[in-house]
Amino acid sequence: MEKLLYITANPKAEEQSYSLSVGRAFLDAYRGEKPDADIVELDLYQTHIPHIDTDVFSGWGKLQQGKAFDELSEDEKAKVARINQLTDQFIAADKYVFVTPLWNFSFPPLVKAYIDTICIAGKTFRYTAEGPVGLLTDKKAVHIQARGGIYSEGPAKDMEFGDRYLRTIFGFIGIRDVETIVVEGMAQQQDQAEAIKSRAIAAAKEAARRFATQPVRA
Repeated sequence: MEKLLYITANPKAEEQSYSLSVGRAFLDAYRGEKPDADIVELDLYQTHIPHIDTDVFSGWGKLQQGKAFDELSEDEKAKVARINQLTDQFIAADKYVFVTPLWNFSFPPLVKAYIDTICIAGKTFRYTAEGPVGLLTDKKAVHIQARGGIYSEGPAKDMEFGDRYLRTIFGFIGIRDVETIVVEGMAQQQDQAEAIKSRAIAAAKEAARRFATQPVRA
């Protein structure tokens, strides 16, 4: 059974969010193509994500020294175990959908915290004499992003760091089959906001059909 991890990072209600509305249209279309898929929805605003802090580094250090997990402090155990859960959940999925707004040229901070739990040496990438190598080469991903301004072209193009960062992370952990669906310009062209949203939803539905039926691109 195909497993899809649907990851959202927006505190707004779905009907008030362009990214979440387009994301839901994508997910519904995907479910129509893959009714038996195992879909897990992960709302990062409702998920406990430990930050990599002193406890995490200390816990990892003790484990690398050969100490048993039970020898960690309670805080170390709780945080390391939770990071392991999130990493293993990510690895177990076959496909990923990230849904984010563009905030201050990037994404909400919870996305970075989550990324820190999935970029784990020995699990999603490994170091070699030639450099790091991604281990998730049989996966595919979609990023759905809402932008109030226009960042796909023009003077603000080089100021978009959210999608570019996610694509870099995907490549780093071995995911080469990546598509981006953008809904943008709603704040800049408020009189066209609904039309922009409608076009993005149509594009998302078509992308979902490809995502569900086409094999992973090498």
